[in-house]
Amino acid sequence: MNNFLYDIYPILPEIFILSNVCILLVYGVLFSSSIKLGYPLLSQNLGLLSCQVLGCSFVITYYQNFLNLSSWSDFFIHDIFTFKTKCLIFLMCLGWISITLSYTKYERINPFEYWILILLAIVAILFIVQSYDLLTMYLSIEFQSLIFYILASFKRTSEFSTEAGLKYFVLGAFSSALLLFGSSLIYGLTGLTNFLDLAKFFTGMPMLELSSWIGLTTGFTLILVSLLFKLSAAPFHMWAPDVYEGSPTSITLFFSIMPKLAIISLLLKLLILSFHDFIIFWRTIILVCIIFSIMIGTLSAFSQSKWKRFLAYSSVSHVGFFLLAILSGNLEGISSSIFYVIIYVITMLGIFSFILTLRFYNYSYHYQTRYLQDLISLSKFNPALSISLTLFLFSMAGIPPLGGFFAKLFILLSALQTKSFGISIFVVLMSCISCFYYIKLVKTMYFSSVNEWKILYPINKLNSLLLGFAFILISFIFYDIELISIFSTLISFSFLN
Repeated sequence: MNNFLYDIYPILPEIFILSNVCILLVYGVLFSSSIKLGYPLLSQNLGLLSCQVLGCSFVITYYQNFLNLSSWSDFFIHDIFTFKTKCLIFLMCLGWISITLSYTKYERINPFEYWILILLAIVAILFIVQSYDLLTMYLSIEFQSLIFYILASFKRTSEFSTEAGLKYFVLGAFSSALLLFGSSLIYGLTGLTNFLDLAKFFTGMPMLELSSWIGLTTGFTLILVSLLFKLSAAPFHMWAPDVYEGSPTSITLFFSIMPKLAIISLLLKLLILSFHDFIIFWRTIILVCIIFSIMIGTLSAFSQSKWKRFLAYSSVSHVGFFLLAILSGNLEGISSSIFYVIIYVITMLGIFSFILTLRFYNYSYHYQTRYLQDLISLSKFNPALSISLTLFLFSMAGIPPLGGFFAKLFILLSALQTKSFGISIFVVLMSCISCFYYIKLVKTMYFSSVNEWKILYPINKLNSLLLGFAFILISFIFYDIELISIFSTLISFSFLN
């Protein structure tokens, strides 16, 4: 009985969400044909109920007595890293839902299955964070990917959304096959799938036969390439711009934040824990991905004219910084990567709350901004919005004293500690180049002439609150850097166990 309780206790939030998914699914089916409580009111009600479910799940997670244990026959791990990462995921999901409710209403995303799929995707992400075995890692990633394929093509009347879902499905299935093939190679040669068992097996790198060594490095490379694909790191990023562009904007925000949190946590456990003795081998792969990600993400963003494609390439560039922190393979790198992820997530929530908020009247209807040129003379229409976006863009560029500057600074310091001088200089130069297209947007807002005055749609209260909250955090984080740095350092200490 005690073993059963130890298995159930770490995944209480997931059990709570799944049980509520069943209840909400029945609720949606029963009232979908109702005249008063049916569409579109049903979708909004389920959105609010989903927010309550996630809020209660966060409370359950936060007040769980911390136990450093593995459960389900060592398939899942419950340590301080997974505990704090789950709390961070719940907070980000609550922020995401708060700015998505108005978007689903304006864009008439009425099917109640939208919220059911979101809750299931969150459960899959939580399982990925807790994964401690190659088997649960693959199953959790597949669970997440299948839901993402549906969410990417959720706008059935849009050919762009259908194209995004189909492209994501084809390329995602290929990467999943690589992940499964690589895991099977490692299992076939070692007889192990548990992360900790693999770490013990590879400790000191015992002398292996050449065939075994080639098989292990091949399997590890396939797993790493598959995870880099899920992370949209160059040169495995080819799906990101098209999928981001074709998906509904709220789903684009979800793709740009939640999967990255899960995959980065998984990469940290694999590279730092299980395959740390392969560091000379995997540092070469990571180094190549850093160079390609930052170079392609920076240079490709110059030619973009649409918001979502622009942010997709910007996201590819930020992935390069995540990987640069992992490159060191020490606690300082882990801590700086977590710090960067938190600042990145806050910035993306702020920028997308701006994009979802910026709507223009056009005679009898209003529409959402799609093009960067929609920012022309925004400072004259709405000075508060233009100032907020300016600071978010400057933070992404790494201009002091904003949060993005300190995030990049900590990563560069961790890279310099390992004497990675060449890649650090390259990253600084590319960051200077990236400032030009951020400044170009600021020029469009403040100095471009306008041919006609546009009427902006009023801003939703929840969106404005989240926009203001993100604005304050990014702008004034330098007053108390320890607010996030201590949190990220405590998480990194879990890798000492």
